[in-house]
Amino acid sequence: MDAATTAESDLIQPSLDALMRDGITARKGAFTREFVDDLREDMMTAFWEAIQRPGGAVGRGPRRWYVEAHPQAFRGFVDLVTHPWICAMAEAVLGPRYEIVEIGLDVPFQGAKYQPWHRDFPSPRETYEQKRITSLAFNITGVDVTPDMGPLEVAHGTQWEEGREWKYGMFPAPETCGRYSDMSSRKFPQAGDVSCRSALTMHRGTEHLSPIARPVLVMGFDAPGAGHAALHDMMVTRDFHAALPPPARDHLVCRVVDKLEPIVQKHTIEGLVMGEA
Repeated sequence: MDAATTAESDLIQPSLDALMRDGITARKGAFTREFVDDLREDMMTAFWEAIQRPGGAVGRGPRRWYVEAHPQAFRGFVDLVTHPWICAMAEAVLGPRYEIVEIGLDVPFQGAKYQPWHRDFPSPRETYEQKRITSLAFNITGVDVTPDMGPLEVAHGTQWEEGREWKYGMFPAPETCGRYSDMSSRKFPQAGDVSCRSALTMHRGTEHLSPIARPVLVMGFDAPGAGHAALHDMMVTRDFHAALPPPARDHLVCRVVDKLEPIVQKHTIEGLVMGEA
């Protein structure tokens, strides 16, 4: 860990406390608006390329898509995965050998509807029995989120719920979900903010009324053995891999190839495809 990351690790205890209590936390102003302008452009380019090919963009409900991308699709990839707060949070929660297993983007457009309450995958025993988080999602918004942009709604503290009886282990019965609405909070990040959450914290996208799309970058980090790399297929070219600084290269789980191939997504969340659990 370099000096900047060490210094950051001394300051993240409030973020760690919030993550363990609420299942989500954030760092305001982690990146400049200029950086986010480039990131938003790269996200939308990746989206328009992906949606034109089979398996490139998967539905997460009406007028809402998720796209997995290669690290090289983002000019700021190294800055993202070496940001001191992101690295410090990953190491503190997942351990010094944490793995970067996914990078992608979620894009709702005008007309996107409420998603059902869900988590991103079934809870492992380590989490619901031992209260240990084995996977993190870091989100970076591409725009200033306003109430009409389908903001993410999060039910705080639900990362510890077992959920083994839920559909796919991810979708509680609709008649039981009123309590999540009662305990939920809508998130309105601004360009440059980064959030960190357990993917097991119950959440949903809300109705998107704005004509402005709301792309958000999603980076998935695992503890060793969590196994989510098998659901993705990140790859980088040999020259890109060789040029990565060690803090990025040592944690990146991907194929190193001579030529990038289009990603056909493996992780489709069936209960979100039509917006129904």
